[in-house]
Amino acid sequence: MTQPSGMPEPAPTLPEEGIVADAPRGNWVDRWAPAATRPYLRLSRADRPIGTWLLYLPCLFAIALAANVNGFRLWDLWLALSCGAGAFLMRGAGCTWNDITDRHIDGQVARTRSRPLPSGQASVRQALVWMVAQALIAAAVLFSYNWLAVALGIGSLTLVVIYPFAKRFTWWPQVFLGLAFNWGALLAWAAHAGSLPVGAFFLYAAGICWTLYYDTIYALQDREDDALIGVKSTARLFGANAGRWLAGFLVATLILLAAAVIVTIPTARGVGPMLLALSGVWAMGAHMVFQMRGLKADDPASCLTTFRANRDAGLILVLFLAAAACV
Repeated sequence: MTQPSGMPEPAPTLPEEGIVADAPRGNWVDRWAPAATRPYLRLSRADRPIGTWLLYLPCLFAIALAANVNGFRLWDLWLALSCGAGAFLMRGAGCTWNDITDRHIDGQVARTRSRPLPSGQASVRQALVWMVAQALIAAAVLFSYNWLAVALGIGSLTLVVIYPFAKRFTWWPQVFLGLAFNWGALLAWAAHAGSLPVGAFFLYAAGICWTLYYDTIYALQDREDDALIGVKSTARLFGANAGRWLAGFLVATLILLAAAVIVTIPTARGVGPMLLALSGVWAMGAHMVFQMRGLKADDPASCLTTFRANRDAGLILVLFLAAAACV
């Protein structure tokens, strides 16, 4: 109903105590974080860690697969821990930037209008300061690596800046997310080995296809709202054919992962490590097939559950690759 002239618009209806609607119920931010920190942690998506996992896993893929060439070193322990911290910080900075650029769009979508900026929990200025703080801490971690990894880390900023705008000019914003989210595979490989062999690029390409798979599933939740406000996504582009495209991305992911394994693991180590690593690829693929069998594309809850299941799929591959490096 139109408001009388001069009357303020009603504030959006929010979950109790400013809780973000699409965050898991009972998450640690809502339950235990000091009230003053909650808007900032919500900007960073600390209340939903799945994004950090999906940014971190390509780093672990790279460390474990690269270690199949010359074994694990003590340095790799620092590399794994610091990549985890970097994933948390850069995902937080990227999500904060995304919320700044999308604050008007988020206010029009039921799932996102309770986020800190459209709901008024934080101001744009506060969000900008928070974004810079996270990026600076991440930079301190990055500069502990070799020069190639540092250069790659700096180069990733272009993708981080562009991604939030991709859905405004292309039906394939998930490609831009894949380019950004899997950059850690190149960075971590370079930090481990000091170089980027062809296997690293196969791994990076596999990660992009994997992102197209899981982020299309995520985007299925918002198809109706996105259509109303004109936001583009692969979920909208594929329409009723989404299942076929998802199957294609799944197959492409497995083929490229297998290629990364085959070109990376030296034949001098024998067939055992390679077969073990390839078994991890197939096990991850089996998990993804299981996901698709349970996916209900028209049910947002099913889409979100399937999207989150990709953490476990990725961890399966990490375990197999690490085991192959230790054989």
